Amino acid sequence: MNKVSKTDYVLLGYFAILLVFGLIMLTSAGSAVGHEKFGDSYYFIKHQLLSGVLPGLILFIFFSKLDYHILKRWSGVFYILSIILLLAVFIPGLGTANNTNALSWVDIFGIRFQPAELAKLALIVFISAFICKKGKQILNFKKGFLTILGVGMIPIVLIARQPDIGTVSILFAILFSLLFVGKARLLHVLSLAGAGISALIIMIMVASYRVDRFMTFLHPELDPQGVGYHINQAFLAIGSGGILGRGLGHSLQKFQYLPQVAADSIYAILAEEMGFIFAVGLIVLLILIVRRGFILAKNAEDEFGRLLVSGIIIWFVTQSFMNIGAMVGIMPITGVPLPFVSHGGTALAIAMGAVGIMVNVSKSASKS
Repeated sequence: MNKVSKTDYVLLGYFAILLVFGLIMLTSAGSAVGHEKFGDSYYFIKHQLLSGVLPGLILFIFFSKLDYHILKRWSGVFYILSIILLLAVFIPGLGTANNTNALSWVDIFGIRFQPAELAKLALIVFISAFICKKGKQILNFKKGFLTILGVGMIPIVLIARQPDIGTVSILFAILFSLLFVGKARLLHVLSLAGAGISALIIMIMVASYRVDRFMTFLHPELDPQGVGYHINQAFLAIGSGGILGRGLGHSLQKFQYLPQVAADSIYAILAEEMGFIFAVGLIVLLILIVRRGFILAKNAEDEFGRLLVSGIIIWFVTQSFMNIGAMVGIMPITGVPLPFVSHGGTALAIAMGAVGIMVNVSKSASKS
């Protein structure tokens, strides 16, 4: 093993391709809705560039230059800040609802953003640092595993109160994976998985609209004009794309037929316009990112770097799987956006910052 101080340009290149392709698809997918709602066909891409790409580049450069070990010292402050912002969504005048009436946004002096997106990265940084601090104590159920779990559950509980079951699932997957990668006892990890699945079932059962979504997932043909409308329109978009697609910009479903075409439904528009080859190509690109990311995690200089990269990759792959899976009918629709592709300034900016952290880790990683 030889030390190299070199950025992983292959991994960075994969993300650059994903980002550029996402911006192209957003330009096309959001054109009809942008013209209808805002009188500007380029509204969504303009907003994505100004509130996502621009701050994202700043965060990417900052985190790629900042020694990631500094994050370890400031992880507690970062985590507390994210929790404060999650609490702020419940304060009248600050918190605002999204299109599903979940209190997911904070509006401070006209700046509107989603604290849950920051919470994803804050959870990864803090739990990674906390696991390193606990060391072998993680093997002890009460002093290690349960303590880490309890602290990590704080943002999950707050987001469950919004409620946002999609983000809750992503955060839980991150926490679960970090405990596993952090070498917690397998029995403890499996017990957590069982508890998480049980909690998810309860969250579905206590809300009628979630029950409707789940039943639609099982039988999308039962109510195609009601609760099954979204998934059936997604199927229609994907199916009509065929092998080569209708052509970039030639989607029919984006004209007020398929809901949320610029957000969580953008993969269906991608498949309709670009066809099966590009739809599968995106999945292949995501697989390449995951593979390269885990290689980086394996070769990281220390445990903290290994956990950071693992958490970020798990975040991206879980969210991508939930989004694409919902569009092709193997997952219930939860409203989760597709990272680097769907519209969302906060989500893109934070994700680009996370890529900057991985780039920083790669600079001090070892290479076989």
